[in-house]
Amino acid sequence: MPEPVLLVTQADGVLTLTLNRPERRNALSPELWVDLRDALRAAADDPGLRALVLTGAGGAFCSGADLRSDDPTGHPLTRMRLVEDVVLALHGLPVPTVAQVNGVAVGAGWNLALACDLVVATPQSRFSQVFARRGLSLDAGGSWLLPRLVGLQQAKRLALLAETIDAEEAHRLGLVTWLEEPAEIDGFVAELTARLVAGPPVALAMTKALLDEGTGRTLAEALAAEGRAQAVNFATDAPEAFHAFRAGVDPVFTGEWRADLDGEG
Repeated sequence: MPEPVLLVTQADGVLTLTLNRPERRNALSPELWVDLRDALRAAADDPGLRALVLTGAGGAFCSGADLRSDDPTGHPLTRMRLVEDVVLALHGLPVPTVAQVNGVAVGAGWNLALACDLVVATPQSRFSQVFARRGLSLDAGGSWLLPRLVGLQQAKRLALLAETIDAEEAHRLGLVTWLEEPAEIDGFVAELTARLVAGPPVALAMTKALLDEGTGRTLAEALAAEGRAQAVNFATDAPEAFHAFRAGVDPVFTGEWRADLDGEG
């Protein structure tokens, strides 16, 4: 049996999706796009999920869309709708997401990493918005993600020149959250996701949404959204946090609704 193009493992509330086409530096074939979409949709419906890691096999993260693969879907617009589905599912996932980048992250592959909440890379990683070199414009969310992360001018520089930048520059620009040596990155990501899993899941989901949606809101709208979120927290994990603080112990967050606090219990 051939190896699956996407490896899916889950343990202790963390789902790890590993792009598994190392012979093509994990280039995104039509099959891999479909498997990613299906895995992300399933993740959104998993009540036990607390964090997600996206990574690549064989010393590379992702070299972008596989332009050599035959596309059985026919029209390019069909393929682009599949790309849209994947990026929206990844970016909209309510749990924290971490891109673990080893080696290259290019084109749509880099934009998948940027669609995650946090990015951990090695000093040897390399990044490129390669589209212009292929006669293409940005896709996989790059036109939306890049300006929000680095500002319009730097986004234009990265996109129009299609330069390859090293991990240090990506970190300086705010496109990488942490740099870790190859021998240490697995342990770092494991510790990071353990911390995320231990957090209050509902509060983290709402904080993520508040930040993602905040740039499109006025201050008054953002304050109103924050108020609605806090009202939910007061009947979810906040009581546990207050109790643990008074008792001098660590809280255990479940994300469960406290019906006894909303007048129904």
